Amino acid sequence: MSQSSYAQMWDAAQGALENLLEDEYPTMQLRPQKDRLQVFQTLATFYLRYLKIFRALEEVNDQIVHPQKRRVVHQVLEGVMGRLVELKNEMVELEYSEFHYFDDILQDFKMTPEDLEIPIPRYFVREKMRALKEREKMLAHILAKGGHQEHKTVPVQSMSVERALWLLQVSERARQGRLRAHFMKTIRQEQQRRLQGSSRMLDPDQAATCIQKVWRGYRDRRRVNKEYLEEMIFLGMIPAQQTTSSPAQLHAQQVESRRHCVQEEHEAEYQRALVNIKEAVRSVDGPDIKESLQEQIRQWFIECRDATGKFPDFPSTEDGGSASIFAQKTPEEVAAEFAAKEEEREKKKKSKGEKNKKGNDRKEKKKEKKGKMKGKKGKGDTEVGPSLDKNVSLLHRNQ
Repeated sequence: MSQSSYAQMWDAAQGALENLLEDEYPTMQLRPQKDRLQVFQTLATFYLRYLKIFRALEEVNDQIVHPQKRRVVHQVLEGVMGRLVELKNEMVELEYSEFHYFDDILQDFKMTPEDLEIPIPRYFVREKMRALKEREKMLAHILAKGGHQEHKTVPVQSMSVERALWLLQVSERARQGRLRAHFMKTIRQEQQRRLQGSSRMLDPDQAATCIQKVWRGYRDRRRVNKEYLEEMIFLGMIPAQQTTSSPAQLHAQQVESRRHCVQEEHEAEYQRALVNIKEAVRSVDGPDIKESLQEQIRQWFIECRDATGKFPDFPSTEDGGSASIFAQKTPEEVAAEFAAKEEEREKKKKSKGEKNKKGNDRKEKKKEKKGKMKGKKGKGDTEVGPSLDKNVSLLHRNQ
């Protein structure tokens, strides 16, 4: 497929995604569905539509060579995968089962049961293979660098010449004995077969029956073995036998591998271009941009002075710094902002002064209370003295 074909596929997938989003999130609020079967049908329909879009976007992401387009497609593809997981979770919570039946919906969408299988995105495998290769290179480098330290010498057991010759003789005699026994067994079976053939002759019907029995046994064994192999391949227990690819398939595989190489080249060129363009802008246009920004800041200070009568303070980092100067605001708006900030500062100062006054009043009240308590104690002491004198004078009179 050409580059324009993948662009058309991307356009079709994007249009299908927009229509699906309109159906999934309508502008008018619908009544909540209470029928459980109807809810499952709705979720299953969305799930299959997202699955078709996912397959198309995955194909486009794997074969398109433009770096910026691949980033956009990759972002949309991850969003579609996330929505697939959410719909699957909702269906599991609704049906309390991991397995669902989409027979009617598959017929409506003209899909086969094989289309329900979610393929692993190929960029997962490619990124994983790249990471694995880098890991293998790193491990090989580490082992090659420090392999002499981890190498352990295995002690070799010495053997005498007589012992080695004896072992060789034993093994050779055993091999010859096995060959002689097999040879004698075949000779004995051949002699028995000749004796049986010479002793009695089979009639044509018995001979045909024997031939049919042997042939039918061979044919049934082949059929059973073939059915067993097909069943194991269907269950995924045995990998499918690789058939010879046609010339068209081989050409398509070569085109895909060539596109992957072109993708890597364009990605490396894109990364280099990002750095080069940034450096070029900084070196060539940087001084002009810096001068124009300084001129704008000076003009902003002058306009604020003409509007308010004084130069404003430079914005703090909390207010955005110099970035707030380049906002599209008139000097009157800037003056109003500064006036509001000054009012807030004055309010804060007044609130602090009132708090300090309240604190001083509380301290003075505490001091007055302490002084009153001391005065009461002194009066009590002076009143005790005259009462004692009166009691003493009364005692003298009674005597």
